[in-house]
Amino acid sequence: MSTRNTLTSARHIVVEGPIGVGKTSLARRLGAHLEAQLLLEQPEINPFLSRFYEDQQRFALPTRLSFLFERIDKLRELPQADCFNRPVVADFLLEKDPLFALLTLADDEYALYRKIYALVSPQASTPDLVIYLQARPDTLIARVRKRGLEMERRIDDAYLTVLAESYMRFFHHYDAAPVMVVNSENINFVDSDDDFQLLVTRIEAMRGHREYFNRGE
Repeated sequence: MSTRNTLTSARHIVVEGPIGVGKTSLARRLGAHLEAQLLLEQPEINPFLSRFYEDQQRFALPTRLSFLFERIDKLRELPQADCFNRPVVADFLLEKDPLFALLTLADDEYALYRKIYALVSPQASTPDLVIYLQARPDTLIARVRKRGLEMERRIDDAYLTVLAESYMRFFHHYDAAPVMVVNSENINFVDSDDDFQLLVTRIEAMRGHREYFNRGE
């Protein structure tokens, strides 16, 4: 990766990872640090999400389509790559959206979802940098339980485990953009300025297409 793709020169940055890993919190901090435009998901406005956690089989398809359309609407806010007046930091990668669909939909529903996805997905610009946050499934489960959001109270532990594993497989093969893989187990980039600055420094030093940051205990 050339120097033009370091954190300060990237124009489109995506922070990704499973539920509870801290992607939105990191996106907000990076956005403030870079004075960037934020593109953040709003799961609380999905009218089907709470019902999905109660009855996945019944509400999986409308939940997934609602998220898909919301993400597409967000991406329409992106200016053309050569017209970015300031960087953009997002907490979602549209290409990852089918991952959730594959996990939650029946075969016929998934086939329908893929047809809709192909018809409505925009030709979104490829990010200059993706920051993929990892954590062990038990860590994710503990974090989700600790934050105690009402809509997440019924999330099954097994679902979070399968989701974390699916993210790992997805990003193992993802090569459309440079990726910094960050183990978030032992770094508190939300509450610690020192930890956040350490992460920024490591990202700034990226030179390869894929690098790893795993801070030991």
